[in-house]
Amino acid sequence: MNDTDPTPSGDELSTLHQRRADLREQYLTPASERQPSTARGLHHTALISSDVETTIAFYQGVLGFGLTELIENRDYPGSSHFFFDIGHQNLLAFFDFPGLDVGPYAEVLGGLHHLAISVDPVRWEELVARLQEAGVEHEVHSGVSVYFRDPDGARIELIADPLGEMYGEVVL
Repeated sequence: MNDTDPTPSGDELSTLHQRRADLREQYLTPASERQPSTARGLHHTALISSDVETTIAFYQGVLGFGLTELIENRDYPGSSHFFFDIGHQNLLAFFDFPGLDVGPYAEVLGGLHHLAISVDPVRWEELVARLQEAGVEHEVHSGVSVYFRDPDGARIELIADPLGEMYGEVVL
C-alpha cells in the first residue's frame, strides 16, 4: 500500500493470505464438530431512514418486502421504528429521527458495509428487473448477486444463493 494506491502490493497480499490461512486453521471448526449457536436467528437489523414514506415505497414497493409494523421508537420521542418482512421470520427495521441531523450515510469502521438478503433465483431475476424499471443504479456480480444503494445510501445485496451458502460454497 502507498499514499496514492491503497491496494495491497504482492508481498502485502501474500502476508494477508497467510494471515487468513492462519486464522482459518486456528478458529474454523468443521460443521460436524461445531457446537450449535447460542442464537436462534437474526430478529432484526435496524438502519436509519431519513424519510419513512420514501423508505416504505422503496422496500415494500420496489423490493416487495411487506411492511409488518410501524410504531414509535421508545428511545427517541416522535421517532418511528418500522419493520419489513425479509423471510424466515427475519425483519429489516428502520428508525427515523425527526429534528436530528444524522448526516449522510457513510461506510465507517464498525459500521455497515452491506446487508445481503437471500432471495429465490426466480425472484432474484424479477427483482433485478424491478430495480432497472425503478431507475435504481445496480451492479450484478457472479450471476447471483446484485448490489445497489437504498434511498439513504445503505448498500444492499440481493443474493440468489440459498441461506447458508456463498457462491456455491457452504458457509454454515
